[in-house]
Amino acid sequence: MSVTIPLGFRQVGRNRIREVIGFGYDDITEGLVIEHRPGRTVTDADNALITTLSGNQAPIHTDAVYASHTEWGRILVCSAVTLAIVGGMTARCVSGLTTANLGMDDVRFLNPVFVGDTLYAETEITSKRPSLSRPHQGVVTCRTTGVNQGQQPVLTFSRAFLVPIDPGPIRALTNY
Repeated sequence: MSVTIPLGFRQVGRNRIREVIGFGYDDITEGLVIEHRPGRTVTDADNALITTLSGNQAPIHTDAVYASHTEWGRILVCSAVTLAIVGGMTARCVSGLTTANLGMDDVRFLNPVFVGDTLYAETEITSKRPSLSRPHQGVVTCRTTGVNQGQQPVLTFSRAFLVPIDPGPIRALTNY
């Protein structure tokens, strides 16, 4: 019996497939745009936890009475929360096999995010090249945009990271 292997999976045994996490260098093409799903609805717990963990004491993120007297009229989700959620949405496929993040540049918060907003992300691969110092890895640069449920952009950023040129060995060693 021949089994058709769906995209995003690889065969690991008879009648057994495994979900593929992350791209290898050759899977990535400059200009490719990836829409990340599922979306993520921001909760009060998300805002409280990440704001507290980051040590951000600004009352606009934690004090409903204070925030009610601002132009927003309610608590504004901390920018660290927005960056964490949108950045996290990209990791599974774009950089799931990353060896290291090399940098994040040009981070811009474009519109406010509030508890209850649902965020979506898309990433465009802007460049790739073999690493000069790590011959078995490649440097990938991408630009990510986060939008809310109304398709208003809330965040953009660029980042560079390392991926394996040949993901086969690390997948075999780690069962990925």
